[in-house]
Amino acid sequence: GVTFKESAGWRPARPMANAPRSPWWEMYQDPVLSDLMVKLNLANQNIAAAEARFRQAVAVTQGSRSPLYPTLNATGTMNRTGGSATSAGGVVGSTAITTFGANAVAAWQLDIWGSIRRNIESTDATELALAADVAGARLTAQSAMALSYLQVRMLDEQKRLLMATVVAYERSLSLTTNRYDAGVSGLADVAVARTQLESTRAQLIDLEQQRAIFENAVAVLLGQPPSTFEIKPVPNVLVPPVSPVGLPSTLLERRPDVSAAERRTASANALIGVAVSAWFPSLTLNANAGYRSNDLTQWFSAPAQFWALGPQLAMLIFDGGARQAAIDQARAAFDIQVALYRQTVLTALQEVENAMVQLRVFEQEEVAQRLAVEAAQQALRLARNQYDQGLIDYLSVAVLETAALNNERTYITLMGNRLSASVRLITALGGGWSAEDLKMLDASGNPTANPSNAVPTN
Repeated sequence: GVTFKESAGWRPARPMANAPRSPWWEMYQDPVLSDLMVKLNLANQNIAAAEARFRQAVAVTQGSRSPLYPTLNATGTMNRTGGSATSAGGVVGSTAITTFGANAVAAWQLDIWGSIRRNIESTDATELALAADVAGARLTAQSAMALSYLQVRMLDEQKRLLMATVVAYERSLSLTTNRYDAGVSGLADVAVARTQLESTRAQLIDLEQQRAIFENAVAVLLGQPPSTFEIKPVPNVLVPPVSPVGLPSTLLERRPDVSAAERRTASANALIGVAVSAWFPSLTLNANAGYRSNDLTQWFSAPAQFWALGPQLAMLIFDGGARQAAIDQARAAFDIQVALYRQTVLTALQEVENAMVQLRVFEQEEVAQRLAVEAAQQALRLARNQYDQGLIDYLSVAVLETAALNNERTYITLMGNRLSASVRLITALGGGWSAEDLKMLDASGNPTANPSNAVPTN
């Protein structure tokens, strides 16, 4: 095998994909989301496929352990042979002989050079990698579920805003029509009010198809036909959880893809040992015992007994470089896995940084947008007072009403973006964070576990 050497910026990794953790979606305190997640873990087809691949790997691992034990085969035979013979007088006769046999053969290949143990080590690592793949499939499905569900909730917020706006615009149209009938306002004001109302109704209708798309995505994740699934609107508004400051890179070790890549690297490392062991001779202990007789009544009698016992030493003398080529191939496969592992870690760091930057920026944007909403509403109140006093026409009011509506919709969109960024950060960290995660680090900032391969130390 190959021993991983630490280099600048990297340290030995300690995969924690199976570390206990609470359901991360509970941080959003939404009972509907929690219920959907429970159903997802039971019904999602991608998760089911990953679990089936894991069970397959468990069977392969169990099979790889069988060479550690002796094998025993038993056979029973009955052969009847015949022929013809010519006597001295020219008479042709025939003979027939029936032979009965029973024997048992035992063989045990001693794992002197560790080939079998290294192969078991490789299959064990592959099994753990596939277990991490199951966790990865589950986390991917959970993330997709949360993102789609949050979009449904944000569209519900948009719908509530537009419905309230439609009611307000209906009042404005009624007021403008009355003013026109009284000769106070012109027909242009009525046209502007009607245009504004119908345009908002069209936006409200468009929200229905947007919501249906995300609702259908949730249904498919749950393994249900979209036509039979529905998410009912609820009045509550979700709030993103507060992320801790200075997330340590060690939390990346609980990411399923990082753990899977690390275990595949360990598997490739063990296969180098399997390839190297092909240079050494194999020693097998063989035992053969049984009975052979021409008389069925004396088949298992002592005179019909035979046995053989002895070791077998086998070694390939010349193979034209095949063994060395296999070793070189195994080493190259290991180098490939090391590169893929490091790239997986770097990508994980990138995803965490991107999510944290998005969270910070969206939070700042949300604060600024809230001020813009308040300013637009204040300007609209002033304009409506001026319109009531006949100082301005309704077009000036409509412009400010549109601006206020757009600012409120932008604010809701930013809230949704911030929620989505929080989900992406949770996913990037392998399924959430908690105070217990930070307690898993010792005084030097390292997790309390055994090392294997490496992750960045930043």
